[in-house]
Amino acid sequence: MTLAEKILAAHTDKKKVSPGEFVNIRVDLILANDITAPIAIREFRRIGVKRVFDPQKVVMVPDHFTPNKDIASAEQARLMRDFCREQGALHFEVGQMGIEHVLLPEQGLVLPGDVVIGADSHTCTYGALGAFATGMGSTDIAAAMVTGDIWMKVPPSIKLIYHGSLGRWVGGKDLILYTIGQIGVDGALYSAIEFSGEAIDALSMDGRFTMANMAIEAGAKAGIFKVDDKTLAYIKPRAKRPYNIYEPDDAAEYSQVIEYDVSRLEPQVALPHSPANTKPISQVGDIEIDQAVIGSCTNGRLEDLQTAARILKGRKVHSGVRCIIIPGSQQVYLDALAKGLVEIFIKAGAVVSTPTCGPCLGGHMGVLADGERCISTTNRNFVGRMGSTKSEVYLSNPAVAAASAVAGRITSPDEVTK
Repeated sequence: MTLAEKILAAHTDKKKVSPGEFVNIRVDLILANDITAPIAIREFRRIGVKRVFDPQKVVMVPDHFTPNKDIASAEQARLMRDFCREQGALHFEVGQMGIEHVLLPEQGLVLPGDVVIGADSHTCTYGALGAFATGMGSTDIAAAMVTGDIWMKVPPSIKLIYHGSLGRWVGGKDLILYTIGQIGVDGALYSAIEFSGEAIDALSMDGRFTMANMAIEAGAKAGIFKVDDKTLAYIKPRAKRPYNIYEPDDAAEYSQVIEYDVSRLEPQVALPHSPANTKPISQVGDIEIDQAVIGSCTNGRLEDLQTAARILKGRKVHSGVRCIIIPGSQQVYLDALAKGLVEIFIKAGAVVSTPTCGPCLGGHMGVLADGERCISTTNRNFVGRMGSTKSEVYLSNPAVAAASAVAGRITSPDEVTK
C-alpha cells in the first residue's frame, strides 16, 4: 500500500484498502472555522443528537473574519463560541487563536498517522506531518461530529519525486507552484500526492507545510510527506498523545510517478487567474503592484517572516505599495517580536496584523479595489479572490513578495539585494 492507503487502512477494520473502494474511516480530529462551522452546527442540531462523539476531537477556530469585521461575522463567531462551551469542544478565540492550519500543528493537535477532516479545503496542510488530512463540506463535518467517522472513496496515489538541491530564494512555495504549473489545477484530481526526493528531504517543516497546503490547488484529496527526523523534532515537544508512523511499501502501486530535477528552478510566480499560470521570475515582465501580502496558512510561519525580513531590513516599501504582513499565529507573532522582525517590518513601512486569514479570501485587512494588483504569498488567485473582480492577484514566495514591495513591481529578490 501507499502511505495514504496505509493510514486509511489503519483507521478501518480492514487490513488493506485499495483505490476506488468505499470505506468507513475513524477520524482523529475534526476542524471547522467561522465560515463553515455555523453551517455544520446547524446541521448537527437537525440530526437531533445532544453531544458530539468526543469533544477533545472537535476543534473550532474563528480565523477568516476575525477580529470580527462586522455584525454578521460577530454573530458567526458567537455561535461557535457558544457551541464549544456547550459541548466542551476545543475553541481558539482571538488572543489565543491563529490561522487554523498554522495553529493546529503548532498546538500538537495533529500528529503523524492521524486522519484529520476539516470544513476548509486547505486542511490538507497537515500532510506535512505524515497525516492523511482532507477538506470536506460542512454537512459531512456535522455527521462526523455525531459518529466519529466518515464514508469516503479511497483515492489513488501519485508519487512526486524532486531531485537536486534548491537554489537561493527558492523554497516549498516555488516547488508547489512549479508542480501545479506542470500538471494543472486538476492534475491530481481526487488523488493523494506523496512528496519525495532529496529536495524534499532537505526542505524545512515550514516549507513542507506550504507544499501540503497547496496540494488542493492541483485538485488533490491529500498531500503527504513521510515522517523523518525533521518531523519528529517538530512533533516531540508538542505531542500530548501517542501517534503512529506509517511507511509506504516498496511494492506500492501508484497511479503516476512523476520526477522533477529542481536544481535550476527559479522563484515562481503564478499570474492571474490561476495557480497553474506560473512563470519563473525572470519571465514575468514589468508588472507594477499596489499591494503585497505576506502571510496566510500557506506562508505565515516564522521562516516565511524571517525570509521577508532579510529583504526588508534597511530598505523601504515603495511609496506606491501597501505591504501587509500577517503572522500565522500568536506564537509566530511572539517569535517574530523576539527576533526583531516586527521592528524591521514597521521601519520598512509595512503594517503588521494580528493573525487572520483576512485578505486571502477578500475578507478584510487588505481587500483590493478595481484595477489594483497584489502580489501575495497566499494560495489562490482566482477572479475576485481578494476583492474586486477587476483586480489581479499574483502568487509568490515571501522573498519575491518582499522584494516586489520594495521595488513597486514584481521582481527577483536578487535585484533588490544586490
